[in-house]
Amino acid sequence: MNCSEMHDLVIIGGGPGGLTAGIYAMRAALKTVLVEMAAPGGQVNLSDAVENWPGDERIGGSELSLRMLSHAQSYGLEIRADEVAAVEPGLDYHTVHLAGGACLTSHAVILATGGSPRKLGVPGEKEFYGRGVSYCAVCDGFFFRNKNVAVVGGGDSAIEESLYLAKLAAKVVVIHRRDKLRAGALLQQRAKAECRIEFRWNSVVTAIKADANGVTAVELQHTQTGLPSELATDGLFIFIGFDPNNRLVPAGIKKNADGYVVTDEKCATSLPGIYVIGDLREKYARQIVLSAADGCTAALAAAHYVETRKAALECALPENPAAGRA
Repeated sequence: MNCSEMHDLVIIGGGPGGLTAGIYAMRAALKTVLVEMAAPGGQVNLSDAVENWPGDERIGGSELSLRMLSHAQSYGLEIRADEVAAVEPGLDYHTVHLAGGACLTSHAVILATGGSPRKLGVPGEKEFYGRGVSYCAVCDGFFFRNKNVAVVGGGDSAIEESLYLAKLAAKVVVIHRRDKLRAGALLQQRAKAECRIEFRWNSVVTAIKADANGVTAVELQHTQTGLPSELATDGLFIFIGFDPNNRLVPAGIKKNADGYVVTDEKCATSLPGIYVIGDLREKYARQIVLSAADGCTAALAAAHYVETRKAALECALPENPAAGRA
């Protein structure tokens, strides 16, 4: 296996956190490579509009991603399109194994792998994915123009996507397990003022029905009375949160009960030289600006770690007369 490629820093994941880390790492003169198997930008690419990125009152998600990518590349950041198979911590160096068989060796690693859409786990969800079941309104909303759709969830993402779908669909029914939303006040006001959006409170989806043409209805259960009901719909969009993509987190790194990595204020993990940022890290809120902030913090911390590490290794060289002296 070829592990001859030595870097100061390997960044795994090209979302806002990873790209920001790349910017700061290059500014710190670290030899850095960012590995991303999909399109740089991550989940931001799936957002129709971003309205809480400082300096831009409203910007398309894909446009914001391209700006971040262009900024990072302007510093000469190497971006490798590949899948990471494993991260192997070491006492001297860390090794990042790529799916194709190659590997990268580095002083420090930043994990920015984010999360994946959480599933309902009900009958029909897996079977009818792509046939009416979706986790991305921007990707699939076009196919439901002038049709009736349902959205599961009550947080910011669910309401943002509901508002987007209301531009296309004839009707949007928001299904929420509680009697009030968790989304921000401004989003709630917009959703409740939108005539195409309705709400089905205190309800959960128990099954998804479909025919040869796709989804036809969802079975519901009232969370208080337990009574079943059925809602006719042409599509179901699910936005109930994300699960951390923690497959690459090495053993020995502390995680909380939900699988998010526990770090300190520098985004450092319990293994020296390995940092975790963005939606993979345990934190109070999950926003683009916070992922970018994590990227900055981790890159600066990694730069200090690499500098210290290199100095220590140089002092330990046998030809150094000071080596071995008490």
